[in-house]
Amino acid sequence: MKLNAFVPSLVAAAFAAGCAATPPRPKVDAPPVDVSLGRAEIADLPSPFEAGGVVRARSTAVIASRVMAPITDVLVRPGDRVRRGAPLVRLDAREISATGARATAALNAARQSAGAAESDTRAAEAGLRIARLTHDRIAALHAKRSATPQELDQATASLSAAEAQLGGSVARAAAATAARDEAQASVQGAQIAASYAVLSAPFDGLVTERSVDPGTMATPGAPLLTLEDSATFRLEVRLDEARAAQVAVGQTADVSVSETTARPATWSPARIVEVARLDAVSHGFVVKIEVPDAAHVRSGQFGRARFQGPARRTLTVPASAAVRRGQLTFVFAVDADGLARLRPISTGTIAADRVEVLAGVHEGDRVVTNPPASLSDGARIAGDRR
Repeated sequence: MKLNAFVPSLVAAAFAAGCAATPPRPKVDAPPVDVSLGRAEIADLPSPFEAGGVVRARSTAVIASRVMAPITDVLVRPGDRVRRGAPLVRLDAREISATGARATAALNAARQSAGAAESDTRAAEAGLRIARLTHDRIAALHAKRSATPQELDQATASLSAAEAQLGGSVARAAAATAARDEAQASVQGAQIAASYAVLSAPFDGLVTERSVDPGTMATPGAPLLTLEDSATFRLEVRLDEARAAQVAVGQTADVSVSETTARPATWSPARIVEVARLDAVSHGFVVKIEVPDAAHVRSGQFGRARFQGPARRTLTVPASAAVRRGQLTFVFAVDADGLARLRPISTGTIAADRVEVLAGVHEGDRVVTNPPASLSDGARIAGDRR
């Protein structure tokens, strides 16, 4: 135990001694190295923040039956790609077909009744014309005292009866027409119900879930299949309400979806397409971002989104000045004697052409940009060519 505690202390002491040692001086005859220089400067860098979420298809359809009937065939399996209108599930349509046959028979009977009512109406109209002519003739004869009052009364009564008969015929014709229209609507309803016997794909997509097999009784609203539009996916992430003012529809965010142990994270720019309202319970909101490379993602995958926060002023160096050696980052800083000194730095946010420096350099320090591989600690610099 004492030996284990002593070893780290020895390593730390050796490191401190190495750091305190006098830096190597360049050889007098060593030619200066021609490099480009930049400076450590205060600059405005964004404050990015990340959030995790789940990839979901833009459109998802849960296929369910509208009628209760036994399932005769399920034509697809999970993983199948289907086109719009392709049949997915067939139901037992015998009862639906019988209902359609009854509706068709009722329509034929209603048409016959309507035809008969129209014939009765035409006959009543003819009888009314005869009754009106007879009444006019008797009235004229009665005015010349050639017809008795009794004959005039009989003609008037016959005219009234003919008018009443025509009114009844018109009413029966209207009722027959309404019955025919009702039967026609029943036939159309039966045809629509017959279309429910075959469940089709509402759009081109991928079958992701199957909940039934042939022989199962389909009930209205019960999920049978799940179909997703595999052409467009969205990454849905939840943010805290404090971020509400920092995101908006149309802005750009970086997304990383296909990150695995064998494949490191690759960030791609994507557009924010939807921002949900704040949830009063969770005090958060959902942001939906289009996934640019939809061919390599699947619904349900985990993904990350990186948003650009408000800018802040911080110390930075040119990104080309940073030198990665193992797990550490260095820069070649030029001292007052014109020598390149290798300094370890602690980096923060990385922007397009600037890197935030948390420790290691000071504002105004000159650093070598794009240092050549031959540049070493203590080498003399030819000059400043920023």
